Amino acid sequence: MNKLWLIISREYMAMVGKKSFIIMTLLIPFLLVLIALVPVGIAYLNNSGSDIKTVAVIDNSGSYGNVIADSDLYHFVPLAGDESANPHEFYKNADGSIEAVVIIPADIDSVERVTVYSDGTLNVSLKNYINRCLSDTLTGKRIAAYGVPGLTEMVEQAQVDVDVRGVRWSDDGSEQETSTEIALVIGMILAMATYIFVLSYGAMIMNGVIEEKTNRIVEVIVSSCRPFQLMMGKIIGIGLVGLTQFAIWIVMLLLLGGIGSVMAAGSIDPGAAASMQQEIMQQTAVAGPQPDVDPSMMQSLMSGVLSIDFTTILIAFVFYFIGGYLLYASMFAGFGSAVDQASDASQFTTPIILIMVIALYAGMACVDNPNGPMAFWCSMIPFTSPIVMMVRLPYDVPTWELTLSIALLFATALLITWFAARIYRTGILLYGKKHSFRDLFRWMK
Repeated sequence: MNKLWLIISREYMAMVGKKSFIIMTLLIPFLLVLIALVPVGIAYLNNSGSDIKTVAVIDNSGSYGNVIADSDLYHFVPLAGDESANPHEFYKNADGSIEAVVIIPADIDSVERVTVYSDGTLNVSLKNYINRCLSDTLTGKRIAAYGVPGLTEMVEQAQVDVDVRGVRWSDDGSEQETSTEIALVIGMILAMATYIFVLSYGAMIMNGVIEEKTNRIVEVIVSSCRPFQLMMGKIIGIGLVGLTQFAIWIVMLLLLGGIGSVMAAGSIDPGAAASMQQEIMQQTAVAGPQPDVDPSMMQSLMSGVLSIDFTTILIAFVFYFIGGYLLYASMFAGFGSAVDQASDASQFTTPIILIMVIALYAGMACVDNPNGPMAFWCSMIPFTSPIVMMVRLPYDVPTWELTLSIALLFATALLITWFAARIYRTGILLYGKKHSFRDLFRWMK
């Protein structure tokens, strides 16, 4: 055991003692937030600063030329149908001054179709904008054709958007509002975190095994300890590095949350808040209810957050991270011992990555029905449960399912670790030959 703990401490300190580990541990939460904001920034940059493009609208019906109004990206020029009998000739004569030509047929009321001509593939934003403008106009015209006075207004007023809110009963009969959206976001974040870190730390172990084997350092190490101790020391040491990162991030999250709560509480003047609330109530009483403003939205959001059992989720996350990491890291270590170079490891790592990708897709599919048969069985299969169960945890998984899933995961992880150790002790000292799965099975025997 002293040798095992010596290997564990060496692997742990070799990783934690690096400046890169400290810097990346502190920067990764901010990088994740930045990555989440990248699509918003890209969409803004994609739409801002763009030149407004001109689109010609040839209206053969004589009624819908002015329906397609200008947008932030396009300027539409309505033309009569007889002004250009040949759309292609008209487009060529424009000499690049127009982006596309929209042809509205004379029988658009019956065919319900328009054609857009251009040199390239039709832009998605242009297609959707034209569709929305013409569809709304044709729908309104068809409603007006019924001849019922005020039918258009009645149809608009009849549109009802039902706000569906979930309420959970506790064991004592009390009610607590839940949020499906918050549970979905938390589940997907946990699933992605499990996928990324199990895969990255497992690959880290495999690269370390290959490096030690290539440098022939392992020959000296195994003369002082058993191969099983060496493999488990690397797995446990790097696993503790991952748990250390998670602990630091949780502390950072709690500190940031506490600082944010104190700053928010200190910046709000109770008197001003009461005056603002009274003013809003008076305006609402005069103007009537405003459908676009939901005063209880923040309260519903907080209720949804508080309805999540974060303690159980964090504890289960740690168990599934340890079990999933042990399962996949032992396979990475065993397969890494069977190759001499990192470039030769793809034949063994591809099936592992494929299994993890399938587990990730299964987790995404279980979002619509987290308590369905597929979600249940995928959360019981040890190779997919670390990811799928992360998606299901915010939806209150029964205790017996959680216990059975964790038990199966750790039992399978220990069995895989035993097989991987038999591969490791044989392959770690073999050089100069590319081994196959048949060789690995023979070593396991």
